[in-house]
Order: sequence, then C-alpha cells, then structure tokens
Amino acid sequence: MTKIDTSSPEQVLPTPSHTVGPFYGYALPFRGGEDIAPAGHPDTLTVHGYVYDGEGNPLPDALVEVWGPDPEGNVPTADGSMRRDPASGGFLGRNGVEFTGFGRIQTDANGHWYARTLRPGARGRSAPYLSVCVFARGLLVHLFTRIYLPGDETALAADPLLARVPAGRRDTLIAADEGHGTYRFDIRLQGEGETVFLEFQ
Repeated sequence: MTKIDTSSPEQVLPTPSHTVGPFYGYALPFRGGEDIAPAGHPDTLTVHGYVYDGEGNPLPDALVEVWGPDPEGNVPTADGSMRRDPASGGFLGRNGVEFTGFGRIQTDANGHWYARTLRPGARGRSAPYLSVCVFARGLLVHLFTRIYLPGDETALAADPLLARVPAGRRDTLIAADEGHGTYRFDIRLQGEGETVFLEFQ
C-alpha cells in the first residue's frame, strides 16, 4: 500500500509494513490438541515431524490441524474436541472415550509437532490418509495437504490424487515408517522438497 502526500503532488512516500501474523498462539491452540485417539487406545499411532520455511529453517510458531476418519473409514460425529464447561465457560477437553478425528497442534520452539491418533480407514477409491491444514508466518491463506501412511502399496498406487502427482513429488505426501507405530512427516513450505499442497475450488 502506498501513502500519497497530498501537500506535494509529485512526492510518494511508502507506508510502513505491517505484520500479518501469526497470532495463532493467542486463542487457537487448546490443551491436549495433539491427543486425538481416545486415552489408552491400543491402536494409537504417532505422526510427527517439523514445519520448515523456504530456507529450511524450522518454524516455532506454526499451527498444524490434522483430521481424519476412524479405522473403518467413517467420518467421526462425536461432539467436538474443544468442549467447554457450560457453567464456567472453561475448557473441558476431550472426554477420553470418543474419537473426534480432529487435532490442532502448535509447533514447539524447534518447529516440531506430533499427533497421537488412530490409523485412518479408506474412503471411496482413496488410500487411507489424514487431512492436514497448515497455518504459518508469511501465509496469507492456510495450506492444505495430506498424510498418507505407508504399508499398503497397492492402495497407494491406485489412489486418484497420488496418481496425478508427479512421481518425484509423491514422497512429500507419504509419511516415513519409523517403526513401533510412529510415522515421520515433515512439512516444507517452499524450496527443495516442498510438500505438495492442495487447492480446493
């Protein structure tokens, strides 16, 4: 935006820049946002990684939302992850029993995030995946991507979206199996190894 000095028709002064954000730490994160699976569920798995900027630096103030179906492929209908106490307005958190399929995680000082969830079931012709939304500094619009979990190569090969992604970039959508129910998925906003992001119209 340019400010025009009306006292001198030939002089144009730039206005100072403004910080767009992020201001996510104020109201969006909620206690226990990373614990999507019901407490103590035997099939809980952990997906974790780092959010990197275009220069490969970790972002300590990004926000990652993860949501997905239950192991049978059904979209959860349990009442929200961010329940409030109707009397006090305070945060109650999850009830520890029902699977909501949704989590919101703020990256730590090292740009790391993690979520404990259940392995998503397949829906339609798609291989099982978790949907991801990323909010980070410098982004005027949040970004969408997917996390496919390895293990069923036939389903991954037949997935309609993965089939449309150039072969050299598909790995940016598939988590790495670290064993013991742990998967690594780094999110690179730009540059070498940039994650494939989706645009919905």
